[in-house]
Amino acid sequence: MATSHDADPVFYPAFCFKASPTHFTWVKMAAADVHRLQRPRNFEGKDPLFLFLLQAYLLFSSFFLWFYAQLVRWDFLYAHPCQTIFFYKNHPIRFVSLVGVVVARTEITKRTILTLDDSSGATIDVCVLQSDPKERDKIQKDSTQISGISNPEPSVQSSLSANGQTPGTTAQVNQTEHVSATDRTLLDITCLRTGTTVRVKGTLSRFRSTMQLNLERFTVIRDTNAEMQFVDERLRFLVEVLAVRWVLSDEEIEQLREEADRGDLKAIEDRQRAERRVKRRAEREERDYRHIQKRYEREERKRAKEAVVCKEDGVNIMRDIGRKRKLGTDDAESE
Repeated sequence: MATSHDADPVFYPAFCFKASPTHFTWVKMAAADVHRLQRPRNFEGKDPLFLFLLQAYLLFSSFFLWFYAQLVRWDFLYAHPCQTIFFYKNHPIRFVSLVGVVVARTEITKRTILTLDDSSGATIDVCVLQSDPKERDKIQKDSTQISGISNPEPSVQSSLSANGQTPGTTAQVNQTEHVSATDRTLLDITCLRTGTTVRVKGTLSRFRSTMQLNLERFTVIRDTNAEMQFVDERLRFLVEVLAVRWVLSDEEIEQLREEADRGDLKAIEDRQRAERRVKRRAEREERDYRHIQKRYEREERKRAKEAVVCKEDGVNIMRDIGRKRKLGTDDAESE
């Protein structure tokens, strides 16, 4: 990998991103620099030859004209992590870290918007997702049922809580919970009030042509030295990495392409191996089922034969008992 000050940066396909110093890392940036991030027109992280052939096939095929219209509108085929990747020059950036002061907090439907000011000349909105009330109510209901099974006799305190006579507990239950954008980890942002200095980490997105951050994790900054250390690291990274264009040689691109192809082949082999494993398991279960069924039928036939024998033996025994009783009665009359 090399860097250059070339005037026209080259945007490489997605399989080259792992060689970038900015792709899979928390890039320290200023809010003003985040708003400068762009995505080249028609760039989706695909190979240009692949895109050309795909578009030509869709355009010149009457059967796929409608599908092509939906494809352009929905971005169905390009539902890819590249949709969340933006570029500073030609550096692919997906994860960003900022430090700033919360200057506003807005509660809207399903989201909490934190406006962050880092004194770079611009502010940025940090979007925090709220957890789904249905899932939260289900979890609370399940926990209530479990606690009810464990404690079948409700206490006075639980009765008061059920009747709504404990406002503190009710407020705690109705408190809005927030989750991270990617893995839905619970986030407690009650401390993120106006005037709080915080370091946020998140993924990038665009809303109405404006960049915003989807919160993944955060740390409250309580020391000015920590804030200045972050600013120093941010400036160093800007000068040493972001300001210099990212360049790959032809050999590096070819090597990355081969690695991507091997990865695709490995993924295909893993999928085929998993399918064979599932098929073998199904065949084994079917074979065991047939074996159990045959064994059951064999035992049923054996039980049926034993039942017939037992019935015949019972008839013979009852006949013998009747004969003995009759003989005993005849002997008694003769005496």
